[in-house]
Amino acid sequence: MNEPLAPGVALDSLIKYYKSGYDAVRMYTPSAYVILSNRLGEANDTELVPFAAGLNRSVIDVHYYNRYSDYFRGLTGRQNVEFIYKKRSKQLRELSRDGGPLSFVGEWTADLYVRNASVHEYRRFAEAQLEVYGKATFGWAYWSYKCEQKYWSFKWMIEKSYIRL
Repeated sequence: MNEPLAPGVALDSLIKYYKSGYDAVRMYTPSAYVILSNRLGEANDTELVPFAAGLNRSVIDVHYYNRYSDYFRGLTGRQNVEFIYKKRSKQLRELSRDGGPLSFVGEWTADLYVRNASVHEYRRFAEAQLEVYGKATFGWAYWSYKCEQKYWSFKWMIEKSYIRL
């Protein structure tokens, strides 16, 4: 399930659902990773960590966007970069506790919620995310390899040198 709607889905219901899914996977294989998606609106669903810690080979998938909240509407490019280094970094560390599940940043883009952002601001924003999300213990995935919306397209971002790997 991708991004179950929070607060519409209670945590206990979600845990029950994920436990059933985990058990179904384990009936067939002990070695597959079981990925648990965060609740929509709960980008740092640390409440899932204690539950997932008891599940062998589990991963918590978080989606980090600086786009869909009014909080980011008034921030500058620099403030968005600082948010990644201070807040997102902290959120990722909280998910990646010793003995806990692995962490996966399963969705992100370098799209800024900043009017007339410069190429430099987009580059710094992308660099900050690559650095921070690179510490996720199960890795990361950009929103899409190829997309009509240029900042959501990993291919476009690389070709135009907004993202340098």
